Amino acid sequence: MDALTSLALAARTGDGAALDRLVEGAYDQVWRLCARMVDDQCADDLAQEAFIRAVRALPTFRAESSARTWLLAIARNTCMDELRTRSRRRRRDASLISGNGGREGTTADAGQEVGVSDLLARLAPERREAFVLTQMLGLSYNEAAQVCGCPPGTIRSRVARARGDLITAMSDPGASAGGRYTSMSSMYPITRDMTS
Repeated sequence: MDALTSLALAARTGDGAALDRLVEGAYDQVWRLCARMVDDQCADDLAQEAFIRAVRALPTFRAESSARTWLLAIARNTCMDELRTRSRRRRRDASLISGNGGREGTTADAGQEVGVSDLLARLAPERREAFVLTQMLGLSYNEAAQVCGCPPGTIRSRVARARGDLITAMSDPGASAGGRYTSMSSMYPITRDMTS
């Protein structure tokens, strides 16, 4: 049994110090998952919400999987709730705009610098979560499958498709104008060899 799981079990019995150490030990990965699935600006709030949900769910934690996997599943669900809320809000706003004389919303500045978060935001949510969990947070396919509640083969295919999508986004002449992606390849080497 790993240290975080031991801390979660101790925190489940009311050990406040164990709860503090659990949060400290897992916060960085939970925050990074939230930042990559949604965005950096709301990662603090989403991580906090994930830990609030985890504390509420501690009495039901049975250590069937590691505490890390359990916490990341809670963070993933928190992020998915946020993405669903944003999607509903965008649909509502688009409906209001189209109902008010067809005025168009603002578009992003074409010269805006694109980074990792922008590329990840282009991925479908299920591909983004599989990619972030395995390639950025270092979870195994089996652990990521537990977090996402799907078979490991599904995670493998989502990661492969996410890599393909990222390669396409990075090689798109319009998207990479100005060499904005050159530092991306050194941060997260995504090559055609990795998709096989």
